Amino acid sequence: MKRFQLDRKEDVSHVSGIGIVAEGVLLSSGKVVLEWIVGDHRSVEIWPSITDMEAVHGHGGLTVVRWIDNGMVH
Repeated sequence: MKRFQLDRKEDVSHVSGIGIVAEGVLLSSGKVVLEWIVGDHRSVEIWPSITDMEAVHGHGGLTVVRWIDNGMVH
């Protein structure tokens, strides 16, 4: 299990703002649990993989995964 944060450099959707906008966990199964910590509509999402989550929320590199736990290479 590895913890991470989503660091948004630019808010293209004008919903979540910039900076650390979400916290997440990469489970040993490869699934991802993501919790939005900013905005009016905070939520929790479950993704099949970190790649799938980044495809939707990465916005072409404008939002990046910042690993909290050592040992994760991505």
